[in-house]
Amino acid sequence: MGDASPLLEVASLREQVERALASRIVAGEVEPGEVLTVPTTAAEFGVSATPVREAMLDLARRGFLAPMRNRGFRVTEVSLDEVRQLREVRRLLEVPPMRELAGRVPEEAAAQLVDLAGEIVRAGDEGRFQDYLEADTTFHLTLLGLTGNRYLVDVVRELRQQTRLTGLVELAETGALTESALEHAELVRLLVDGRGDAAADLMSRHIGHVGGIWSGENED
Repeated sequence: MGDASPLLEVASLREQVERALASRIVAGEVEPGEVLTVPTTAAEFGVSATPVREAMLDLARRGFLAPMRNRGFRVTEVSLDEVRQLREVRRLLEVPPMRELAGRVPEEAAAQLVDLAGEIVRAGDEGRFQDYLEADTTFHLTLLGLTGNRYLVDVVRELRQQTRLTGLVELAETGALTESALEHAELVRLLVDGRGDAAADLMSRHIGHVGGIWSGENED
């Protein structure tokens, strides 16, 4: 088999840059209003301008960045009301399945979820925000995947891609990020034990951090 085509290599680099930039924006490492330029970002990642420009255009389509003529891309503002609306939709979608899954999580899936829960805690403790967010997303989508409803998984994935969690850096410094990360392992225990109502309540509180402490605000 021949070498990967240049188009595939560019696509892979674009995806890597997009994930890295998105995680920085979501975690609040890059603040709203900050301007990112293609040359500077390309130099930082050690890649050519093409995948960086395409990654930024993708992030602009997702609403994370706004193009500025001859200047680069500005990190957009997202209102707390928008974040809270996303939170409430996620509650509607993710809380009820916890009752359905209680007592029905296969042993192999439970072990995978426990491993992911551990990685979420470690990444949070070490300030690895991209790893934290990727492990967190994988945990939630894997859990919802146990329902067998791929449309549910796809919708929640899209909602998560639009959510800003601008308080993560500060939470990591205070240790509060670890506390919230530990909720994942507790959720698995409740589901394995068949405690559906308790799992649903925990999932509701967990998602409540969106628009709350994960966004630098007090909990509702």
